[in-house]
Order: sequence, then C-alpha cells, then structure tokens
Amino acid sequence: MDFASSAPSVVKSIRQRDLLNTWLRLYARQQIAPAIWEYQPARLEEELSDLVYYTVDKSTPPRLTIQSEGTRISRAYGQTGKGILLHDYVGPRLAPFVMPIYYECVARGLPIYSVADVDDTCGRVVAYERLLLPFLTDYKVSHIIASVKTFCEDGGFEIKDLLRGIDAPPRPKLRTVIDRDLFHRAPGRVAAADIVELADQSGGPSVTAEIIELN
Repeated sequence: MDFASSAPSVVKSIRQRDLLNTWLRLYARQQIAPAIWEYQPARLEEELSDLVYYTVDKSTPPRLTIQSEGTRISRAYGQTGKGILLHDYVGPRLAPFVMPIYYECVARGLPIYSVADVDDTCGRVVAYERLLLPFLTDYKVSHIIASVKTFCEDGGFEIKDLLRGIDAPPRPKLRTVIDRDLFHRAPGRVAAADIVELADQSGGPSVTAEIIELN
C-alpha cells in the first residue's frame, strides 16, 4: 500500500487539526513522538465519542488491542470491541483496507491520515476520515489514538453498521504520512530564529533583528 507525503494542513477536520497540533507541540521538543501520558489536548472530553485508544505489541506484524472505544465508532462497526485485537474486530473483509494504515503508523512513528468513501445502508456516500497518532514507550510505538470523522455531502446519513452493513468495500481516496512541516506555531508568536525588520519611526534606516527563543 502506497502512502503520500503531506504536511499537517492535509487534515480537513478542525477538531482533528486541534488533536494533531497538540501532538506536534510535544513532537517538536525532540523530534520524536511523545509518551501517551503527556498528551492532554484541550476539550478532550468532547472528542471521546470519536476516539479509539490502542495498545501496540511490537510483533511482526504488530498486534493492536482496542483499549477503549467511542460510541459512534461502535455503531459504525455494529459492535463494541474493547479488549479485542483490531485485526479480529474489523474482520477479514475490512482487514486488508484497515490494518496497513495502522502498521504504517507503527513503522514510521508519525501521524497517518486517510480518507475513504463508504456507503451507508441507504446507499449514501460517506467520507470516513481517520487520523492516527502514535505514542512511544522506550522509543517504540506502544500506543495509538485514532480519531475518526464521518461526513456526507448529502447531509444526514445512517451511521449504524456503516462499515459492516453492505458488501461494497471502502473506496480509498487518500493515504498519507504526515512527515513534512512537523511543527506547530502558536497564534501570535514569533518563531525562534525568525527575521524581523524594525522600522525607525524617525525616518532613519531600518534595523533587522533575529529573534532567538530561549527555552
């Protein structure tokens, strides 16, 4: 399975961008994925229904176990999955479309973003947007948080059994590794080492200064 290379701007959902930006701030310190206990985004409670937490056993291939599951995700798959291996939970029909995305996240230790079209039980096309965020223990990916958003251009859709209700497989639209521009600049701040031109209000020559941020 091929993955494109993208910057964080590829993520469409504002809520998913917020989750990603929190991850990026932690990543920027040492250029590696953070530990999961460090990850405390604002308004996390509002997103829990769309989040799934996994633990990762770094076998070959990796084994991912569902540790928690959002209510909307459970409805999309038609059953709860806590304590179940992800491979077994999605089943043999969906595993070839789902598992390589998670394996790439484990292998790269970087966020993975994917979009696929699926049909609800009424035949409406629904965009299924998945953001995977990796977390390390002893420099190995030990946890993944998945954020899933669904969108239908026709408006309402039926989420119940969205991923199991019909025989048609998902139609992948985008699979990408977020490996470019891995920083998050807080609004209103001047980044370290940026060049700023200071104009002399008396009409004299301008002065350039380099801003150095000390941590």
